[in-house]
Parts: sequence; structure tokens; C-alpha cells
Amino acid sequence: MKARAVVIASGVKYRSSDIPGVERFEGAGVYHAATHLEEQLCSGEEVAVVGGGNSAGQAVVFLSRAVRQVHMLVRGPSLAETMSRYLIRCIEELPNVTVRIRTRIVALEGGGPHLERVRWRNDATGEEETRDIRYLFLMIGADPNTTWLRGCVALDANGFVKTGNA
Repeated sequence: MKARAVVIASGVKYRSSDIPGVERFEGAGVYHAATHLEEQLCSGEEVAVVGGGNSAGQAVVFLSRAVRQVHMLVRGPSLAETMSRYLIRCIEELPNVTVRIRTRIVALEGGGPHLERVRWRNDATGEEETRDIRYLFLMIGADPNTTWLRGCVALDANGFVKTGNA
């Protein structure tokens, strides 16, 4: 039997973070996606989104509709290098979004099984701030879960399945 098409839905592996203790709060305050489910969970809350690319920007815009405040934490010096100009303009117009460049998370805290506080540091000034944040979104990228296909299907240098004549 021949097939004209094959669908491979192997998912992704989220990139790991160097945030101390992040594994403890995976699924209990730390998330890798901002869907309607997470939007409902954190409605009216103060949240943080880590990342400076388009996925992070889209999450910020999406979450800003339902939450009280979004802190966008970006390690780099600006959004311009990694995000589309249109998305940057959208974010700049949102009154409940604060973009914090050159900033990284240094600690996650929680007495129980759920995230309660996030501490970050501005790498340019050394200033640290702790906020009562129970929802943290890590939008730092993902890699295709295709290692099991190597040798069977043509993959590009990033591990994505090559399509058509590519």
C-alpha cells in the first residue's frame, strides 16, 4: 500500500531553563504555553513571561487581556533583534505590560507545591526585585521531538522534518 502523505505529530521538547529549582514548579505555576486554560487559571493575577521572541510576545499580548499585570523578562538589550516590529508595537501599547530588558530570574519561591514568588535581577544595574507571582510562562523555545526519526526521514539541521523538495 502506498501513501501520498504522512502526518508526523511528534511534539516538541521545551528548552531547559537555568532558573534554579524550576523543575519543582513545572505545571504548578511554571508553564511553557499560554492557552485558554492558563488564561483562565491566572485571570486577574500578576504574571511573568520569560523570553524575547515572537512566541513570548504573542503570549504577552494574549495574557494581557485577562491578567492585572504582565512582566516581560528579556535577557537581551531589546526586543528589536528577536521580535517582529508589529508585535513590539502591540506590546508597547498595552497599559498593563512592563518590559524588563537585561533581566533574568534568579529565584522561584513557594512554601507548598505551587509557585508563590519570583525574584529577578537586572543584569545592567544589579538591582533585584521580588514579586508575588504565581504564574510564570517560559517562552524560551522548543525543539522538535524527532530524534527517533533520524535515518528514516530527512531532517533539516534543526531537526525539523523536510517537506516536499526541500
